[in-house]
Amino acid sequence: MKSRALTRGGTIAAAFVGIATLLGFHLVGALVLFAFFVPSVALSKLPHPNPERLRDIDKQGARDEWQVVANGGIAGVAGILAFVFPQAHAYAAAAFVGAFAAASADTWGTEIGTRFGTNVRSILTLRREADGLSGGITTTGTMAEIAGAFVVAASAALFSLAPLLAGTLGGIVGAFADSYLGASLQERRYCAACARACESDPHACGNATQLVRGVRGFRNDAVNFGATLVGALTGLALFAFAPRYFP
Repeated sequence: MKSRALTRGGTIAAAFVGIATLLGFHLVGALVLFAFFVPSVALSKLPHPNPERLRDIDKQGARDEWQVVANGGIAGVAGILAFVFPQAHAYAAAAFVGAFAAASADTWGTEIGTRFGTNVRSILTLRREADGLSGGITTTGTMAEIAGAFVVAASAALFSLAPLLAGTLGGIVGAFADSYLGASLQERRYCAACARACESDPHACGNATQLVRGVRGFRNDAVNFGATLVGALTGLALFAFAPRYFP
């Protein structure tokens, strides 16, 4: 049996994001949504050199409603605002593209960085970090983040939905916010049974884990939501306050 990309709740949440996108930004918005979703799913299917490490990450299995809201909720709200307040359409579009560019950048950075990145460093201290866990950065992953942000921003700029540079920079800033939040606030746990650092409780082995760092309850969904919010606000700010640089 093939694994599902979305749970039932995730499907409902995705439908909301899709409808909001169509209402606010029509078929061009749908193109931006697909520019995020299709490559993200494709990258997640790539073989992983250390599949055992995936058991430690708080990102596995079909996406539920919280994961969908974390990645697409801000963009969905932007779509609703564009529909309700058409006079603010251009500003809502900049936020919409910045949010999806951030989600795309984070996904590309994670999927490519954890598979092909080496010499993982903490974004806070630049010290060596455990492979695959949130808050770590690699050169390969960073380049992938830039590419992921660019693809989404380019799909929007192609049809003049939002400026290319504002969307790309919004995505990059959002992705770095994701790494910062992952390193500073996200739960980091330890499974004594496996002697491994991880992000989930219970661990994939079924044993309870101990919180060793971060804010209790602040998990990957909260990090992703914060990253897309930062991406949206960055794209909006660049479009609103520096228009001569983003024609």
